[in-house]
Amino acid sequence: MDKILLSKIEQKIQDTISNKDEIKQLIQSLSTIDNSKSFALGIVVGRLYNAFYYQSKRILNREPTKQEFDEFLEFIKIKKSDLDDLW
Repeated sequence: MDKILLSKIEQKIQDTISNKDEIKQLIQSLSTIDNSKSFALGIVVGRLYNAFYYQSKRILNREPTKQEFDEFLEFIKIKKSDLDDLW
């Protein structure tokens, strides 16, 4: 994956971790189900996927390739433990 793109995704992960209290407030405001972990995961997935797709278009001037998406998935798997603190 492009190094600048990777850096932007890492930054979004750190932003997400830094804003975990806001995310928890959002979950409390919107979630009517007991399983807020699933809801939190949905928010995080949306943020990261959106960042990946948007930054790919902005930095690379094109949509991401299948290989880049696979690399994104592998990177997210590595960072998953960093995100577990959100819920």
